[in-house]
Amino acid sequence: MSANAAHRPSLTDAFIPVVFLISTLGTTVYLFGLDAFGPNLLALLLSAALAAAIGIKNGHSWLSIEEGMIETISLSMRSILILMMVGALIGSWMLSGTVPTMIYYGVALISPDFFYLTASIVCALVGFSIGSSWTVAGTLGIGLMGVAAALGLPLGIAAGAIVSGAYFGDKMSPLSDTTNLAAAATSSDLFEHIRHMTWTTLPAFGISLAIYTALGLGSESSSELSEIVTLQAALQGYFAISPLMLAPLGLLLFLAITRRPALATLVWGTLAGIAMALLFQSERVIAAAGDPQLSSAAASAKGIITTLFAGFTPDSDSAVVDELLSKGGLSSMLLTVGLIICALAFGGAMARAGLLQRLVDAMLSGVKSAAGLIVATVSACVGTNLLAADQYLSIVLPGQMFKGAYQERKLHALTLSRTLEDAGTLTSALIPWNTCGAYMAAALGVSTFSYAPYAFLNLLCPLLAIGYGMFQVGLRPSQSALSSHSTQP
Repeated sequence: MSANAAHRPSLTDAFIPVVFLISTLGTTVYLFGLDAFGPNLLALLLSAALAAAIGIKNGHSWLSIEEGMIETISLSMRSILILMMVGALIGSWMLSGTVPTMIYYGVALISPDFFYLTASIVCALVGFSIGSSWTVAGTLGIGLMGVAAALGLPLGIAAGAIVSGAYFGDKMSPLSDTTNLAAAATSSDLFEHIRHMTWTTLPAFGISLAIYTALGLGSESSSELSEIVTLQAALQGYFAISPLMLAPLGLLLFLAITRRPALATLVWGTLAGIAMALLFQSERVIAAAGDPQLSSAAASAKGIITTLFAGFTPDSDSAVVDELLSKGGLSSMLLTVGLIICALAFGGAMARAGLLQRLVDAMLSGVKSAAGLIVATVSACVGTNLLAADQYLSIVLPGQMFKGAYQERKLHALTLSRTLEDAGTLTSALIPWNTCGAYMAAALGVSTFSYAPYAFLNLLCPLLAIGYGMFQVGLRPSQSALSSHSTQP
């Protein structure tokens, strides 16, 4: 039976795969805890199969639904290639000393008199340099919480400042998996997506820093920040630290600002990292090969290739440095790529079976404006974080659900991708049973409810997204809307 002859699915039909997915994800988190990333892929594939079965029941053919899944996945192939290249770039920047240098100079900004302010800024810088809020919280964040305890500061506020800074850096970094995921889910250009996020993220972070400054006024301490001094010494003892090591970052920013293609920009950034590693970190490059029998030239080649694929694994005298910098490599992105493919397969099956449109129609039945559409998107992202307990799904699933609605209302996909990050990425850390909220609480040693009221960036971004929708600020029209307007007399 053709798609045109298929029956319109009921709302119950549309909800069955969603309820099944949420239940399955809950089970995997219960059984595997925070390591449920792999089992979540299986949950998505099983949910896609269930959606396909419901579609077949309503008159669609398996071949049609399979084509829908493949078409949906194919739309994100450029973003998948970019994501894999990001893994290689991270590895090369670790090996070259670029990221260690950013961390070295970043932590020097910590001030006891303005601890919340400086801690948030440093976490933002480190988060931007490595593209991972989890890594920042699990390494530098732990040290900063120790500093806060030594200074006698409220730990809930300190943790909130760390989370805000870490998520700002993560969100604005081209190395971040969630940033790449939001661009992929909406078929948006990575650097255009990052630039468009400045509308909400920069004001939110600016307000957050002002509040942290006010909260820090009057706090006095002469305690030595021994954890920071120790970290800097460990970095300087293992790498050649110099402003020159920031050259790959400067090249990447220049190419991004001049709007060069994202994939080409990442390739050049990776090559710059390789060159800096060979010139200034030759001992680290040879050590990365792990084979003392090789000649220097052969070991250097093997060390570079190993790092680009498997990531950087330092062997310093500091456990903090080893954990902080053990990152990168093309292989580190494969699970995220798998999640994208499986989630898009689920979205493609839901879309081709008509189930996705049925859900969107129900959610948007009373929506008449761009503001209402953005409120619905924010609600869907927060709801997915609450029910599915996973930030990745809170980006991919609403992205698939609302892509068509934004096109119909002549809103650019970048507005959708920005809203997905504002509401999906950032609210995940505010929910205790979400993987992000649970991780942050475990890493920082305070409950999610203790730091959530002080994670101002995470609280403000969804509100700004809604406010911009209400006042028609920062809503980029689609290309078709611009073309239509330009042809009018």
